[in-house]
Amino acid sequence: MQLRVDDPQGDRLDSFLARELPELSRSRIQTLIKDGHILLNGNKPKPRQAVARGDLIRIDIPEPTLAVAAPQDIPLSVLFEDDDLIVVDKAHGMVVHPAAGNPDGTLVNALLHHCHGRLAGIGGIERPGIVHRLDKDTSGCLVAAKTDLAHQLLVAQFADRSTEKRYLAVTQAAPAKLTDTIFTHIGRHPVNRQKMAVVNPPGGKPAITDYEVLATDPSNDSTLVLCHLHTGRTHQIRVHLAHIATPLLGDPIYAKPARQKVQPGRLMLHAWQLGLTHPRTGARLAFQAPIPPEFSPWLALANSNPQTT
Repeated sequence: MQLRVDDPQGDRLDSFLARELPELSRSRIQTLIKDGHILLNGNKPKPRQAVARGDLIRIDIPEPTLAVAAPQDIPLSVLFEDDDLIVVDKAHGMVVHPAAGNPDGTLVNALLHHCHGRLAGIGGIERPGIVHRLDKDTSGCLVAAKTDLAHQLLVAQFADRSTEKRYLAVTQAAPAKLTDTIFTHIGRHPVNRQKMAVVNPPGGKPAITDYEVLATDPSNDSTLVLCHLHTGRTHQIRVHLAHIATPLLGDPIYAKPARQKVQPGRLMLHAWQLGLTHPRTGARLAFQAPIPPEFSPWLALANSNPQTT
């Protein structure tokens, strides 16, 4: 790919390319420059080098290298397992599948070991069996498929919104209403491509979150919230709660944890309950992941003085 600079706007090279190629993050562009995949007038430049009108930029994006996930003996908390599927309580800090920067030590590596390699192949060599994902720093219920048929039918349930997904979250500040529905469109952030954002339709995709306040601690301005997801957009709860000015505690992307009054040491989001239909038997199943100890102070408040509507 070649670009000729017509309107440099006083930009340095990485800034210019971030504006011209919004599908690439600034950090990705800087890596490509440093690795020699981007040339300026035939020479290897520096990311901060200024561009001028008439400059010729050559961009050669290498093909991604797929990582073949290997079994690893990593402890798992199994909530349910049979010949068709497995439901686990994913640990906080565990990445779901191998990707750039996380070639191993993931949930997929652990599942391959636990299931002796018996996972659905539809997800591909780097994410076998994976039906849905949780963020690295989110804990709780996650289902994986052992057969291709189970994978297809489970993915269909998530797509048609027939699954039940309830999360516990602890926020900075309290929502204006004790219970409400947040209905927006969510899409890629227009500037920071690693973030999601509420966008105006028809941009993005519809995102619906019901929430209910369970307890509020006025001493530190924090709130325990139960969220019911009707859709499954990337970072949906994190974006929606930040959108109503109640960002999650410990959220490094949509909040500023260092400025929050409470420092729990993790993202305070837990996939507490998951309901789905068994892909082979048709039975309705409900799972619940144990609530992590970091949530205990707010659970105690909820039990002693619950918020009700």
